[in-house]
Amino acid sequence: MKRCLVLLCLMIPLLSSHGQEKDAPPAQSLTIKEAIAVGLNQSRTLRASAARLEAAEARLGEARTSRLPVIKGEASYRRLSDVDPFQVQVPIFPQPIVISPTVLDNTALRVSLQQPLFTGFRISSTIRVAELSAQAAMLDHANDSMDLALNIVGAYWTLHQAREVERFASENVVRLEQYARDTDRLLAAGVATRNDVLRIQVQLSSARLGLIDAQNDARLAAMNLNILLGRPVDMPVNLASKPGAAGEGARPGLGALNDWALDHREDLQAFRMRVEASKAGVRAAEAGWWPQIALTGNAYYARPNARYMPTRDEFKGTWDIGVVFSMDLWNWGQTARQTDQAEATLKQNELLKAQMEEAVSLEVHRAHLLLTRADARVDVASLAVRQAEEQSRITEDKYRNGLATSADLLDAQVALYQAKTTFSGAQVEQEIALARLLKTSASLQL
Repeated sequence: MKRCLVLLCLMIPLLSSHGQEKDAPPAQSLTIKEAIAVGLNQSRTLRASAARLEAAEARLGEARTSRLPVIKGEASYRRLSDVDPFQVQVPIFPQPIVISPTVLDNTALRVSLQQPLFTGFRISSTIRVAELSAQAAMLDHANDSMDLALNIVGAYWTLHQAREVERFASENVVRLEQYARDTDRLLAAGVATRNDVLRIQVQLSSARLGLIDAQNDARLAAMNLNILLGRPVDMPVNLASKPGAAGEGARPGLGALNDWALDHREDLQAFRMRVEASKAGVRAAEAGWWPQIALTGNAYYARPNARYMPTRDEFKGTWDIGVVFSMDLWNWGQTARQTDQAEATLKQNELLKAQMEEAVSLEVHRAHLLLTRADARVDVASLAVRQAEEQSRITEDKYRNGLATSADLLDAQVALYQAKTTFSGAQVEQEIALARLLKTSASLQL
């Protein structure tokens, strides 16, 4: 009976862990394009950018309502203090004649309409500013999408690199464990020394520590990718895409990329929209020099109605319609100062636009140079891997035959590990460099 209880206690954790593994969601395989699509659909950062776009579109709708008539309703009630009524004394009548009685309860209803006719082009300029700002916000949203796509590409390939390093580290541990077993046999045969055994054991311990670091880096890289994709940080993911496609196919020249970027970069186009909005802002500020003309109308329903004489304690309806003309004759230079501010803002934005165009050209050239370097690094790293693999194979054969020392064997192994890691990093650098060049030149396709 005691044995059964002990076995049951031992099996409960195993069954529990088995159930947890069964309930765990399967890892989703994602290509680089699928990862970008998921991120664009679920990213909280991009949703915040979309909210800013909605706010800009709402401000545009608000500005357009300025052209439409404004209708307001008003209702009021007042209790007046008692005063003597308006009356006259006629000699032939003993009692005075009341002309207008006192009405203590005053109730009034009014509906008013005001339609601007001419505002010195203020309304049209304000609407133009809102339209250009909304278009700039739309371009900002598109640029945010491109930035997110580039970040996802970087996180995707960083995770690939981390997992490759983890795989290389695991292979390194397995290979060193085999070396340790071979060295033990050589020690038993009198070919190897105790120092050779200790040297390989130290290297094996370091390799196992490096494997732990590589596993931790891979987990963190997966969490970072999940955050960019708007998914739970611990959600498993498999990478379906492999690096290498960046080195295939023809690429457009630097001049074509630079010209395309200057014409199609979303952030640059958005800034140009804001320059045009600043010009419209100057026209809106200059509206203060012009008169303001509006059509007005009112409908009254009051008890008593002041237009009816004598005063009657009953509801009466009246109306009026007219044109209002107003103009600032003297406002202590307020309009001039507002115009100066708008012109200064326009000048600042024009200078910043020219500076931004130069920065875009510099960014495209830098990205092109980095891609050229990444291409060359891939070629060099590929050759280094082939050389390290051949050197490792030769050194292993010599070591097993007693023709090479343990130091030679470990040096060859370290060189092979570093060569593979460098080659994988070079491929990832090439993929990210190409994506950055396409993004900076407005050629990245989502």
